[in-house]
Amino acid sequence: MGFRTTGLPRWLVSVLLGVVLTQASLYLARPVTSYRALALGADPRAIGLIAAAFALVPLVVALPLGRASDRWRPTHLLAGGIGLFAASCWLLGFAGSLAGLALGSAALGLGHLALTLAGQSLIARRSDERLHDRDFGLYAAAASLGQLLGPALAGLVLTWEGGSMEGATTRGFLVAGALAIVALPTCRQLETRWPRPGDGPGREHARPMRAGDLLRARGVPAGIFASLAILGAVDVLTAYLPVLGERHGIGPGVVGALLSLRAATSMLSRLLVPWMVARWGRVRLLAASAAGAALLTAALPVSGETAVLAVLLAAAGFLLGIGQPLTMSLVVRAVPDEVRGTALAIRLTGNRIGQAATPAAGGLVAGAAGVGAPFLLLGGLLVLAALVVARR
Repeated sequence: MGFRTTGLPRWLVSVLLGVVLTQASLYLARPVTSYRALALGADPRAIGLIAAAFALVPLVVALPLGRASDRWRPTHLLAGGIGLFAASCWLLGFAGSLAGLALGSAALGLGHLALTLAGQSLIARRSDERLHDRDFGLYAAAASLGQLLGPALAGLVLTWEGGSMEGATTRGFLVAGALAIVALPTCRQLETRWPRPGDGPGREHARPMRAGDLLRARGVPAGIFASLAILGAVDVLTAYLPVLGERHGIGPGVVGALLSLRAATSMLSRLLVPWMVARWGRVRLLAASAAGAALLTAALPVSGETAVLAVLLAAAGFLLGIGQPLTMSLVVRAVPDEVRGTALAIRLTGNRIGQAATPAAGGLVAGAAGVGAPFLLLGGLLVLAALVVARR
């Protein structure tokens, strides 16, 4: 099975550019939110609640938004998401209380959900099915690039010209909002080429499937669980690698570089997804990458040598990067065209549950069994994901 690797359509280039800009905006705004909360006197618990607001609101509205992306033009959802995203950044910039920060964080999470659903729905509905792995891989790689740029921009903006932390964070939020607005012209490019709702044979007679029916479709539960496990793994690595580094006397700068290395190798593997799928097959590749990542992450607490951790994280990042685009492909290929947005929304709901539950579980086991326990828990979760995928 072959894949085209050149001559990307203009609509896809527009989507990818928008993803880079909005992900950079998000990963600039989120750490700046924590610094703003600290400037307002927040303790770690309050910071955790503010961060949780980002994930909790989308849990409630993900399914209705997915239905909306199936009924309407995804470009409308994309434009609305960008507008809400920019507005929430500016709301955060002028928030003078912790409650205001929590409200802005919730709005930011809702805008990010709309953006993610719109971008993934565009690829699911406009890409040739033979190119889903390539295009979802490019989408995920663009997200990784934005995730690399955002924290670097945050460091630059927060240290530019000194001043108070409150003033620096306001500047950071304004820059994040401006980055999101720059992505708006991509919607216009997409709008001129997108068919109206109901166009195409049979679409006007399509009936929405219930969420339970979608969850019973072959491949959907496996794709959702694998996506949940892989994204939860990335969050656990991000949360607990600093703790592991502190135990071994590794400074924050080195830990940050190790996490950036993980992100960079994830971006590389996402660019190689089409070639790897053509060589090994989608299900086999997804199961093997989850199993390999399980072994590598479980081995992280064994050594405190920076070089060893770098090798393990680089390899784990490469394997973890494979999972997200492949789970998107699995889910959208398992359901009819007219409900792909809804299926992606269910997948994103699972992701948010994983983002909330996996680090919390890691904290419980770390408190009971030590700092190495979350990495062993993570390895077990990824092994289970590999088994679920292999049996689909």
